[in-house]
Amino acid sequence: MMGNSRFRNQVVVGMFAIALLSGLGLAWVSHGEATALGTADVGKKGDADRRASRGEDLAAEFRQAARSALPGIVSIETVIRAPEQTNGGANGLSEQIPFPGLEQPRDRESSLRGQGHASGFVIDRSGLIMTSNHVIANAERIKIKLADGREFLATEAKGDPRTDVAIVRIKPEGELHALRLGNSDAIDIGDWVLAVGSPLGFDLTVTAGIISAKGRGPGITAREDFLQTDAAINPGNSGGPLVNLRGEVIGMNSAIVTRSGGYEGIGFAVPINLARWVGDQLASRGAVKRAYLGVAVQAVDQDLARQLHIAVGHGVAVTQVAPHSPAAAAHLEPGDVIVRLEGTAAHSPREFMGLVEKLTIGHKYSLTILRNGKEQEVVFEAKELAVGNVVAQEEKPVGAEESAAWKSEDLGIEIADLTPDVAKQLGYHNLSGVVVIADKNGSPAAEAGIRPGMVIDRVGQRHVGNVAEFRDAIGRHSTANGVLLLVHTPQASQFLVLHIRHGDSE
Repeated sequence: MMGNSRFRNQVVVGMFAIALLSGLGLAWVSHGEATALGTADVGKKGDADRRASRGEDLAAEFRQAARSALPGIVSIETVIRAPEQTNGGANGLSEQIPFPGLEQPRDRESSLRGQGHASGFVIDRSGLIMTSNHVIANAERIKIKLADGREFLATEAKGDPRTDVAIVRIKPEGELHALRLGNSDAIDIGDWVLAVGSPLGFDLTVTAGIISAKGRGPGITAREDFLQTDAAINPGNSGGPLVNLRGEVIGMNSAIVTRSGGYEGIGFAVPINLARWVGDQLASRGAVKRAYLGVAVQAVDQDLARQLHIAVGHGVAVTQVAPHSPAAAAHLEPGDVIVRLEGTAAHSPREFMGLVEKLTIGHKYSLTILRNGKEQEVVFEAKELAVGNVVAQEEKPVGAEESAAWKSEDLGIEIADLTPDVAKQLGYHNLSGVVVIADKNGSPAAEAGIRPGMVIDRVGQRHVGNVAEFRDAIGRHSTANGVLLLVHTPQASQFLVLHIRHGDSE
């Protein structure tokens, strides 16, 4: 018992000692901690206040941008002829990339007419409105509803299908609130933006997001340089503005990527610099006047760069030259790489196209090209782009003499001479070479992207007009490093790199 008692006393004393020490410590630490904890509390409160302040500041910027934009927003209702039924639904486009804005017709006259709902924005106080071309295309009547509730019927509508930009005129009483147009070249990935419009019929709706990417070309229009955003865009947003936090328009909402038919985080807007250039011409002359060079060009990817011995993204490769075009007069050839136009570097086909189309028609310009690894200058005169003359086609097809087909198991293709009859049947003009009859899944040819119906007319730097010339040229390039081929479809031309295995067989 004594032992236990002493033990208990020791424990108690021990606990007391600990408590005292703790108490002393608390007395001392509590003073220090009171200061430290008090500072921490104040610091945490300060951090929270700063975060709240920053959040309030951002919210204030959103509010101000929305207030600046909303008075100039319009909703658009159109009566249109119902589009022909296609696999793409109401808009005749793939369901993965539909234009937001046009709904399926639902009334009794749906076989003849449909109703569209979309957005737009005022760009001139006198009554000039910008929207998407697909909104007003085939419209029999266009009704504009202003933010203040007034409604007007459009007196004029002009559109440019190549960029999906259109203008609409109304005749209001008094001046309208016009939005300020910003500089889309100055916008950066990560910048905040607001999408404003009438999604799903809900007028004057504002959503927020960022610029996700620039220079997108999803295959919607002939002339593409889209801004990509994750701001919520839904059917009905088409033609509405994408604005920065200063309330300036930096893009016009045009399309979305969706499997459900609604917002899935990827939307596209026409950069306002491009839209303004198009809109000015539509307003002044009713159509867009563009310059053209007359070449088909291709991006320089890694395989192509290795074959041409240049850096990836350094220039654009010429795959086709239109007869009687400015490019033909300047003696450009397939295989040339255009690296600069008037000193401005060309990094992609879209960028180069944008430079060319804004040239002054009738003026002469210099191109810096690489030919066979050597840099040289050529001069061309810009001419006006007319329908069908981007890469013109001759009337008479030119083919090689008939010969037997040749099959290579190692390459995985079967080819034959391109005769005039075959060329005409496949839709080729002014072209000679060999036509691909068949390919083999998993073969080098298939992996390179070669498909039946394509025409090959160049192996490396050598033109091949028939099977015999093709076999000879291929035999000179039987290495694992690959060989450059120029291939054609009726719609386009491109360079492909074929990686060959040794030991071709017949």
